[in-house]
Amino acid sequence: MIPQSFIQDLLNRVDIVGVVERYVPLKRAGANFVACCPFHSEKTPSFTVSQAKQFYHCFGCGAHGTAVGFVMEYTGAGFVEAVKDLAQSVGMQVPEIKGERPRGKTEEGDDLYAVLLKAAQYYRQQLKNAPRAIAYLKHRGLSGEIAKHFGIGYAPDGWQNLQAAFPDYHAKALVAAGLVIQGDEGKRYDRFRDRIMFPIVDQRGHIIGFGGRVLDQGEPKYLNSPETPLFEKGRELYGLYQGRRAIRDAGRVIVVEGYMDVVALAQSGIGYAVATLGTATTPAHVQKLLRQSEEIVFCFDGDDAGRRAAWRALENSLEQLVDGKQLAFLFLPQGEDPDTYVRKLGKDAFEKLLGDALPLSQFLLRELSSRVDLNTHEGRARLLQDAKPLVAQIKARFLGRMIRQNLAQIAGITVQDLDREYGVRESRPAHPAPPRAASARVRTPVRKAIELLMLRPDLYCLVDRNDLVAARGAPKIKPDELALLEALLEVFAESTTTKIGEYFRGSDLEKLVREIEVTLLSLPEASFLEDEIKEQFLHDWENLKLAIGEGLRVMRRKILQEKQNLSPEEQSEYKALLQPQRTGLVK
Repeated sequence: MIPQSFIQDLLNRVDIVGVVERYVPLKRAGANFVACCPFHSEKTPSFTVSQAKQFYHCFGCGAHGTAVGFVMEYTGAGFVEAVKDLAQSVGMQVPEIKGERPRGKTEEGDDLYAVLLKAAQYYRQQLKNAPRAIAYLKHRGLSGEIAKHFGIGYAPDGWQNLQAAFPDYHAKALVAAGLVIQGDEGKRYDRFRDRIMFPIVDQRGHIIGFGGRVLDQGEPKYLNSPETPLFEKGRELYGLYQGRRAIRDAGRVIVVEGYMDVVALAQSGIGYAVATLGTATTPAHVQKLLRQSEEIVFCFDGDDAGRRAAWRALENSLEQLVDGKQLAFLFLPQGEDPDTYVRKLGKDAFEKLLGDALPLSQFLLRELSSRVDLNTHEGRARLLQDAKPLVAQIKARFLGRMIRQNLAQIAGITVQDLDREYGVRESRPAHPAPPRAASARVRTPVRKAIELLMLRPDLYCLVDRNDLVAARGAPKIKPDELALLEALLEVFAESTTTKIGEYFRGSDLEKLVREIEVTLLSLPEASFLEDEIKEQFLHDWENLKLAIGEGLRVMRRKILQEKQNLSPEEQSEYKALLQPQRTGLVK
């Protein structure tokens, strides 16, 4: 694990405003910065970044966290990757985790990211001196500007051309990066030869692999990098990094089948397309796209192969469905693909066609119905049987119910009967209450002390932690608030620069910390006047002690009332409890 001390030092050095602005343009609004939320679709900005408190919060969807959390959520990176990304931006070196090799490093210490970047630079340079490759791209309608945008290059024909870029052609890193193939007899040769080269970029902008297309006839038409420590084709999407802003602006993303489709659509002004990398759409693909868009449109050829690919995409999407987000399927006219269609008819015609995309629910029911004879009881029974394992995967409650209603209607039975046969158990409150805002929790004396302590960690030295000993078990003292207050006093005794949001990540107290951070974000700036905070904190602490004392007195009276019913052992235990406390609050 990365030491907590390093993470805290990192968060003290980075500015969350600068981190967020790498991906989302912010506007100042008083003491904070605002933007339309990158995690859900909205027209009025509800995404707020606090520079003073170094966290973000969306009042629309509830997204919340530190700079580390933002990088994770926005890019899809893991915790360690996010920390490394931020550390690199401020010139810090992440301590190596014992027994773990850093991502992208070979056993010999070679940096695969650097190797792939160097190869991409070599391929781009080769394109400048390859008239046949340039002519091919122009014939496909691509400009030099769009080729530069996607970093398109050319791998010359020949067996060992990469030796010009890598004098040590026998370095293990070239094989590990997927650039060179080592034959059975130890001979090496370039994987990509006489191909247009499309760099595959991860969500942080690092090149992790390549796709190569033949210029003329040949097989395979497209050749992808093999699986490497950096490249897992079932998790990556071509064009996602380049199209992230267009996707956000459009509120939708189109999933197509090939590199050239993505580039051609971008050339025509449709920059919100991505492509899978020689594999069917996976659950990881869908999950990644739903983080960044409200709608996914799968675009396939209208032939049998396209429909089979669409069905696999549907099957792999079911568990990822979320109420409020849309998945749809667009089938192009026979003989067309996105590249040819948009070049022939233009942007407006293609976007108009998107409006005819078939929603996932309709595609699901249509395909299942087409496989049976709905005019017979046997056919309708088969429909319900075929649909059962698919419907069971749908976690989106409302969408799942509506699909089951349609199924029941087609089969001629009630949805109650269907749910009973499918084993669906939906629990709903009898009188559902509207959700209460996080800041609506009653501000108890403990909570007030926590709020001011999170504003001014240095206040910890003004109070005695022993004052809280008697609070454990006292009535009207919330256990989670007391636990957080005690933890904060302990943490700040070690360091007053600790970023609480990250310190409590993954703990039982994380939710409460988030609630209080949002409360502080919502308070007017006048609440933070330096000359009043100390006085208010001491006042709240005295109220807290009084609340503890009153609680203990109530507990004492209750015990005395029940004393006559206690066993000798219980009487002994309660006798110890009733002894005067060190705080002097029980009299």
